[in-house]
Amino acid sequence: MLNSLAAGRHLAMRVVFAQLVVAVIAGLAFLLQGRPAGLAAFAGALIVAIATALLAARAFSALGGAGATFVRFLVGMILRWIVLIGGLALILVQWKLPPLPAIAGLVAAFAVNVFAFRFKG
Repeated sequence: MLNSLAAGRHLAMRVVFAQLVVAVIAGLAFLLQGRPAGLAAFAGALIVAIATALLAARAFSALGGAGATFVRFLVGMILRWIVLIGGLALILVQWKLPPLPAIAGLVAAFAVNVFAFRFKG
């Protein structure tokens, strides 16, 4: 049982690290369109990495029964969506950065989840 918790933590760290790498790549790619576009793409992907790290910290915090684990995961998912929606609102409304690069960075960082679970070996 402890091994699966450690494996989950390890996979979560790899996913967050990969999302941070994607954030830098997306920011650099959109930097060709200008500083606001590059910052928007970087910030869009960065909020996904922060939200994933928050979910992982909450879900893999301790070993427990099925009910406690489910509640920790559910709370982590709610916190994740709060960070995602709040971060996207901050990027688009408060900072008034371009929406397309922000959404592209967000989608690129979410795509990491698909590949991380597909090639987790």
